[in-house]
Amino acid sequence: MKKQGVFHGRLSQIIATMGHGDTICIADVGLPIPDQVECIDLAVSPNVPAFLQVLTVVVEELAVEGYQVAEETRQHSPQMWEDIAGLLAQVEAELTDHESLKAATHNCRAVVRTGQCTPYANVILRAGVTF
Repeated sequence: MKKQGVFHGRLSQIIATMGHGDTICIADVGLPIPDQVECIDLAVSPNVPAFLQVLTVVVEELAVEGYQVAEETRQHSPQMWEDIAGLLAQVEAELTDHESLKAATHNCRAVVRTGQCTPYANVILRAGVTF
């Protein structure tokens, strides 16, 4: 049994096998997920688990070199925007629009669906390297 980190077996496996430049999306409960992209559905009930809880644990295990977030997050959910920016302050940020972010999910290794019920609580993480 793992002692720490991501306990969800499939999510842990995806993180462990991501290569430089691969992407993974951490999403709110409402983000549409393309049929061909794996959905890791963690949603249990409204806001369970919370987006920031999941994002924090993933960032602790994944070497992240950049992230993509929608401008609409800043406009409609400013606290979420600040929390994302604070958690990922050391990596490159790419600001886009929500439609472009949704289109970018087509290239993600997986979309992790949280129970978050906050508008535009979505981020795409780009894997870096540890060396």
